[in-house]
Amino acid sequence: MSPNLTYVAVVGVLFAAGVILLLERSLTRVLMGVVLLANGVNVLILAGGRYGGPPIVGTTPDDEMSDPLPQAMILTAIVITLGLTAFLLALAYRSWRLVGHDEVQDDIEDRRIVELAERDAGPEVEDVDDEAEAP
Repeated sequence: MSPNLTYVAVVGVLFAAGVILLLERSLTRVLMGVVLLANGVNVLILAGGRYGGPPIVGTTPDDEMSDPLPQAMILTAIVITLGLTAFLLALAYRSWRLVGHDEVQDDIEDRRIVELAERDAGPEVEDVDDEAEAP
């Protein structure tokens, strides 16, 4: 059975918003991005399950029973997301208490590596049309 189009749209919006927020420098926005991505994964798992009656043995025929595994996986994912959210919230709060903001700073070593890579790449090739116009 194909998933409902509403589930697909909700998963797409949650993933897109989560990735956009995850790429920000503020730890609060990163936290919200992780939460949105986790909720998108939960909706995706829910959409992957079978539709049917409650998975209680004896009350519903076997061929009409819904699969309980996606529901159990979603509950596990919710618990994992709760732990990750608590950790990121504590990290953002600690950063705010120490520095006064929750912005992630550029790493000096990363900047140095980028500068070395640009220097090793050599000079860029100049445009041929610009040289032809010079007298």
